[in-house]
Amino acid sequence: MVGAGAFGRNHLRVYRELEMAGAPVQLAAVVDRDAAALSAATERYGIPGFASIEECLAASKLDAASLCVPTMHHAACARTLLAAGVDLLIEKPIAASLAEADEIARLARDLGRTVQVGHLERFNPAVRAVRGLLHRPMFFEVHRLSVFTPRSLDVDVVLDVMIHDLDLVTSFVDSPVREVRAVGLPVLSGKVDIANVRLEFENGCVANFTASRVSTERVRKMRFFQPRQYLSLDFARQDLLIIDAPDGAALAGLDAAQLAAMASAAASLSNAANPGGAPAPGLSLRKAAVEPGEPLRLEIESFVEALRTHARPEVTAEEGRAALALALQVIAAIAAHARRTGL
Repeated sequence: MVGAGAFGRNHLRVYRELEMAGAPVQLAAVVDRDAAALSAATERYGIPGFASIEECLAASKLDAASLCVPTMHHAACARTLLAAGVDLLIEKPIAASLAEADEIARLARDLGRTVQVGHLERFNPAVRAVRGLLHRPMFFEVHRLSVFTPRSLDVDVVLDVMIHDLDLVTSFVDSPVREVRAVGLPVLSGKVDIANVRLEFENGCVANFTASRVSTERVRKMRFFQPRQYLSLDFARQDLLIIDAPDGAALAGLDAAQLAAMASAAASLSNAANPGGAPAPGLSLRKAAVEPGEPLRLEIESFVEALRTHARPEVTAEEGRAALALALQVIAAIAAHARRTGL
């Protein structure tokens, strides 16, 4: 485990839980330059601790590592570990630049190593449930809001949290991005803390994203329309609600206020014993079956299974690179807007 900070501690916990449950994995060592974080991790998990990757490699026989250090250090750490024959789970974003992402992907290919990128929401049970329901989604509205914390301030809100949704939506739409419009502002840090983005894809799909790490509430939701269907996904609650319009006419005849009312009705029914119903004539509402689970545990289980079976990881280095490329395009659009408006 490289990095025992806020998110690294969660990786440590999950690896130990899997080990105790009899999974074919053993938590072997932890690396962190911060003496206090290192001491806390070694004491809690009873494993050796090291101040550097080089010291760890010299003392330990490792097959794989989770890399949870600040993004600016991903490339240097990955370079050392891959050269030593260690497979990697790298927290998102894969790297701080496209050049570094390309280097990581190239090293993995040349050295025959596996790299999985930690796009955690890919493993959210509600996201897994929705993938089998996709048929030409054409409009997305995504909100990811959180309260301010000092975590991950080495990157802005786009690379910190919006990148989850950029990755998901582009994987759902499966069409090249044609246009990016964006605005963002720093509020409590030296980097952009709140951003709004509009993407238009070559196939005509439009997606709006709002991300904030200075909100007074926590919201992680995605809503989207596709022919004859409206879907509402709550990442935190792992809920997926679906409104069907079998004849196609019912949804087309509703205005924005009516569609918003339908979404509200769907939310109010999400905890009902029998969520089925008809929020408007010709429409039917249902709650999709979602098997709950901790996304991080599912992600790490997927990583371990890919190593054991030599399978393609669920989120490859190339996919991590594509998400980073789009996030950097959004950041460039925010900077261009700031220059135009004199912000």
